[in-house]
Amino acid sequence: MPTRVKDQLEALKEGVIDLISEEELEKALEGSLKSKKPLRIKYGADPSAADLHLGHTVPLRKLKVFQSFGHKIVFIIGDFTARVGDPSQRSETRPMLTREQVLRNAKTYQEQVFQILDPEKTEVRYNSQWLDKLTPEDFLHLTAQYTVARLIERDDFKKRFESKQPISLVEFLYPLLQGYDSVVVRSDLEVGGSDQKFNLLVGRELQKTWQQKPQMVMTLPLIEGTDGVQKISKSYGNAVGIRDNPRDMFGKIMSIPDTLMERYYRYVSGLPGEEIQRTIAGLKKQAIHPREAKAQLAEAVVRSFHGAEEAQNARREFDQIFREKGVPDEIPTVSLKQNPVDLATLLKDSGLVTSKGEGRRLVVQGGVRVGDVRADDPAMPVDISRPVLVQCGKRKFVRVCYGA
Repeated sequence: MPTRVKDQLEALKEGVIDLISEEELEKALEGSLKSKKPLRIKYGADPSAADLHLGHTVPLRKLKVFQSFGHKIVFIIGDFTARVGDPSQRSETRPMLTREQVLRNAKTYQEQVFQILDPEKTEVRYNSQWLDKLTPEDFLHLTAQYTVARLIERDDFKKRFESKQPISLVEFLYPLLQGYDSVVVRSDLEVGGSDQKFNLLVGRELQKTWQQKPQMVMTLPLIEGTDGVQKISKSYGNAVGIRDNPRDMFGKIMSIPDTLMERYYRYVSGLPGEEIQRTIAGLKKQAIHPREAKAQLAEAVVRSFHGAEEAQNARREFDQIFREKGVPDEIPTVSLKQNPVDLATLLKDSGLVTSKGEGRRLVVQGGVRVGDVRADDPAMPVDISRPVLVQCGKRKFVRVCYGA
């Protein structure tokens, strides 16, 4: 194996969970170097929410590595598939979105993606361009390429089937639609989260049916959100959005459990590998205080999206509030019997306000903070599986936890 190919392969394999297959990728890299033709690397995101979050940056940073070696990224905005809803790792059917909702969410996706990717080496496609044109006959031909028995093999469908939870026919279609995207754009390799492996393999199979060379498959870890328990997601209220303002972004990173730091350093910090290894080693040897390591992590993440000056300002402001002016040394702890709990209910049941109506008004007025983040939605779910610091006004603090 030429040294150049070996170096590329090692860099691309770093942090990967599945690679199908390493031998194929090695040959593809060799062929690309000889022909001077870049590989077409596919990645898709459904605009089911307006903002991308740090979870999306894990595959995006891997795509950036592919770009550094001269390859072409085919970024698919799933404006059609978002209306269907990806069933991966879902225990229930997702609500279907309207075309208007999806297009509204998709407006800023390119701008957000290009904070990491090089636009000159990125081809952006909307899958409605071809999926909207499929006739009923085309759909029947597509569905004939896969069996229900094969679809029910995937873990999430299997669990729902065995527990007699409903699975809609439209959810069965989702992997086929995502797979058909690979046929249309003729992808050489598709990158996705570990929950996407089944869908990516369907694309590989469909390409064979259309007499194309089957795409390689690369999956990457899913990271937990700020609660340290569930996969990062806006719907769980545990996401760090890449469009969050610097102060909120810094505060959210500071709120993650210490146990998450190594994964965040590895997958979302954007720091050089040597610095990451040095910090992780320092944490394990207790040569660096966890709080300092977390502050360095938060500063690195903010710097990635807002620049060095904003990152320094966010850290300085955080330190000023929480160290100098400070949170009271003694904060009452309240145990609630519901988890997650909507914010308005939490405020009332913890005694911070006398009614949900008062709580809603305070949130809308910007007077409530959860952790270091100013809350703006009274209905937002708050995960209290770990103690959460809630501030109401300037002087009311309470630590809320779950106690069934």
